[in-house]
Amino acid sequence: MSEGEDSPTPASGGGGGGGSDRQWYASIDSAMAEENSTPGSPASPATPSNIHTSNEYMELDEPEILDEKKALLEEFERKRRARMIHVTTDDSEVKQQLRQLGEPICLFGEGPADRRNRLKELLSRLGEDALKKTGAGQQEVEPSEQDQQRPEETWYHEGPESLKEARMFLVNYSIPRARARLKREHLENMVPEATRTAKRQEVQNKLRSFSLLSSQNADGRPVSYCSFSPNGKYLATSSWSGLVKLWTVSNCREEQVFSGHNSYVDCVEWHPNATLNMEPSALNLVSCGRDGSVQLWGLNGEEPLGELPSLETRVSRVKFHPSGRFLGVCVHDNSWRLWDLETEEEVLFQEGHSKPVYCIDFQNDGSLAATGGMDAYGRLWDVRIGRCVMFLTGHQNALLAVNWSPDGFHLVTGSEDNSARVWDVRQRRCVYTIPAHTGIVTGVRYDRIGGQYIVTSSYDGSVRLWCHGSFQAMRALEGHGQKVTGVDISPTDGIIATCSFDRTFKLWGPD
Repeated sequence: MSEGEDSPTPASGGGGGGGSDRQWYASIDSAMAEENSTPGSPASPATPSNIHTSNEYMELDEPEILDEKKALLEEFERKRRARMIHVTTDDSEVKQQLRQLGEPICLFGEGPADRRNRLKELLSRLGEDALKKTGAGQQEVEPSEQDQQRPEETWYHEGPESLKEARMFLVNYSIPRARARLKREHLENMVPEATRTAKRQEVQNKLRSFSLLSSQNADGRPVSYCSFSPNGKYLATSSWSGLVKLWTVSNCREEQVFSGHNSYVDCVEWHPNATLNMEPSALNLVSCGRDGSVQLWGLNGEEPLGELPSLETRVSRVKFHPSGRFLGVCVHDNSWRLWDLETEEEVLFQEGHSKPVYCIDFQNDGSLAATGGMDAYGRLWDVRIGRCVMFLTGHQNALLAVNWSPDGFHLVTGSEDNSARVWDVRQRRCVYTIPAHTGIVTGVRYDRIGGQYIVTSSYDGSVRLWCHGSFQAMRALEGHGQKVTGVDISPTDGIIATCSFDRTFKLWGPD
């Protein structure tokens, strides 16, 4: 080769030196490639100078780490779903749903809030429709051949002889009274319309003139209930101090104190014949406490005449049957009981409400009983046969008061939804809803003489008078400084008594 070819320097000069330049750059690239290659390894091909290669490497996660991250994300998602799930606050319904899912309804040391959270956790894992699927699966179970062949039957079990005797007594007692009531109603319908209208206007004018007659400090604790005696001369009150007191209506003087309860006393009621033709030493009063005690009282001693067996749960209301022989008891185990006071035996254990039974009242004939429950429903029972004959639905919250009209086919209920509803048993429906108060309605009463007006009491501190038929508000009685807990109407002169959290009872009447 010539000397010029061996020279490593590029040739200078004009345009003819382009090929020499390319050869010179190619030799430089080959030399760099040889320097970067390791000894004994094959020569690497030449790479263009504008491509950069990084020697840094990213480590890939192990499969176990990936599974842990996936499980963690799933747990976060499950907790998010659990927060979005709505679960009932009723502990009995929570237990029922847990049982439906095949889970224990209660764990050791678990409270209602913990049980509710456990149900949320289960639904977040199984899906919100798990309860629906379980219910549908139970419904889809096909009956066996034996069940398909068996005809539908109504099953009865034989009751005690005492129940038969009690029902025969109720039949013989109620039919003559119903006949007499219908006869009175027939005679009233024969009165000219003008006379009846004038009488209604007279009653309305009387209601508009109602005002405070007297007020009396009744106890050192809130007064929970008040009730007039059948002759209208006495007023019985119960209070949270555990005392039952007897007062004269004319001068509001304390006549008698009955001390036998060890807890709050929620109700006190008079025997239908008390102060009329009964001896003071006989049964005249009955009271009930939150400890489940029901005590029977005479009028001439501070100690009770007797006591029903403890029911071990709260008793909210008691009520005498019009005959005076039976006593209805509202119990917070979702039942109400009927006691025969002559035989001192419980003749009826009646279930039907899904929550505690709070109030009860008997129709004047003695054939029907109306109960109100914390489940927001009322029920009408025929005590002669032990069946529910009418279902009162419409209130949005618990029923706290119920009362029959003297006409025998109207009744009024009061509820925690701040309203009162008037029901017609003949039409089997609610005929009017009274937007009565701005607080829960604690008491409702029909006028005992003719049923021409209704009185309601409420936690808003007021007592209101309503004309029956038009349901027009006649008067608002405001004088209690706190919640009004009870109301009653005198059977003789129409005076209204109210009791309150302000530890007083007040008497109201026309000017």
